[in-house]
Amino acid sequence: MLEKLKEETLEANLDLVRRGLVLYTWGNASGIDREQGLVVIKPSGVDYDSLRPEQMVVTDLEGKVVEGTHRPSSDLMTHVALYKAFEGIGGVVHTHSENATAWAQSGRDIPALGTTHADYFHGPIPCTRELTDDEINGEYVLNTGLAIIERFQEIDPLAVPGVIVAGHAPFAWGKNAMDAAHNAVVLEAVAKMAFMTVMLNEKAGVSQALLDRHYFRKHGANATYGQK
Repeated sequence: MLEKLKEETLEANLDLVRRGLVLYTWGNASGIDREQGLVVIKPSGVDYDSLRPEQMVVTDLEGKVVEGTHRPSSDLMTHVALYKAFEGIGGVVHTHSENATAWAQSGRDIPALGTTHADYFHGPIPCTRELTDDEINGEYVLNTGLAIIERFQEIDPLAVPGVIVAGHAPFAWGKNAMDAAHNAVVLEAVAKMAFMTVMLNEKAGVSQALLDRHYFRKHGANATYGQK
């Protein structure tokens, strides 16, 4: 079942390791088959070095395991919540990459400070509010997803394909699992740049005109970057 999606999702998980975004078994990537309403996700706690396509877990959009002998990632219900709310996405990635996590632990949005950021994120990378005690002690993983969705009520998730969860760490998404992994790598890079920039100049910023210029050269009907 979904053998191609399993392979693609495995590759996205392994790319997080190659790019230095995860340590040990931290982090996970998933992909969705929209036609069947099924999600493929990394198994919980399985070392990346031994991870194989057949170990990937298939679930439905209620989090019920449809295929697989392993338990799915403990972050499954966050992924599922995002798939339900953001219909245009096909992959979700969660890491604890150092710089993005530092911003999450500070409870601050990652500001848009230059053109590197603008190439991928059309505005600041938002930080969610802190979860309440009841949300933490209840359906914590699902409530994490709901807090992300709440934060994006006035933000296009396709124009800003990532978030940092207050006190926790980043999530990113994309058109498929590998695209989500790509965006997670970029999110970590711009988080590092933003940290260094704010240390050098706490009043740093970028004009809306420059932000728009660089974002729309890569995105939308009039994009000019790359080959046709």
